[in-house]
Amino acid sequence: MAAYFLDRKIKAVILDITGVLKESGRAINGSVDAVNRLLSSGLQVRFCTNETTVTRSELVRELQTLGFNVENVVVFPPIPAMCKILKERKLRPHLLVHPDAVSDFAEVDQNEPNCVVIGDATQQFTYENVNKAFQCLMRLDQPLLFSLGKGKYYQEHGELVLDAGAYMAALEYATDVKAQVVGKPSSIFFETVLQDACVSASEAVMVGDDIVSDIGGAQACGMAGVLVRTGKFRPRDENHKDVKPDAIVDNLAQFVDTLLSTLK
Repeated sequence: MAAYFLDRKIKAVILDITGVLKESGRAINGSVDAVNRLLSSGLQVRFCTNETTVTRSELVRELQTLGFNVENVVVFPPIPAMCKILKERKLRPHLLVHPDAVSDFAEVDQNEPNCVVIGDATQQFTYENVNKAFQCLMRLDQPLLFSLGKGKYYQEHGELVLDAGAYMAALEYATDVKAQVVGKPSSIFFETVLQDACVSASEAVMVGDDIVSDIGGAQACGMAGVLVRTGKFRPRDENHKDVKPDAIVDNLAQFVDTLLSTLK
């Protein structure tokens, strides 16, 4: 594999979760051992995900059940960052999110909404629910739309399914309101993770299966981006018109083999 990130002094590895570590409730082959090797290497390891169908605690419990040695403090989903923004700006959201994620917004005032927050609501993305979000935005004098990521699709049970970004784009089109993205590929989101790991962007590498949100977002921040051929990856991603990965690997295990061999 071409590994252009290897000329950097890598101090931190940031991993996407769905499509890199796990898929459809199962660990991807070799990913548990690969994560354990990274955690034992002395490198800073963080997990950066746009997962919004469950709470962070539920996601961590799932990972632990699958065998990953992961704790809450190193997992960065967009909802905690979103709640922080809402509280700081005294915003009251109309939520269009997955029912299992609603409890993460429990401490946020939701009376008389003055903004809309959408995430991966899956089966809740009905015409009625999307229309309610649209109507809320149209009633506001200064409408604000937040999206917990802008992915176009992801893979589940072997099939590609629409992600929140498609519905975000629909609301943008209908309301002429530009969404503020909290999650990948937002630079603010990536920078929060880098600050937690106490490294600069040039000292970090992002590993993901989304050519735009994972790789493109990381590279825009100054990080290296490594694309895995698992999860939502499709062969056409290797020749994306805008994003050129620093390396492409078959899976996380191959990436870890290559990276750790340079540290010996």
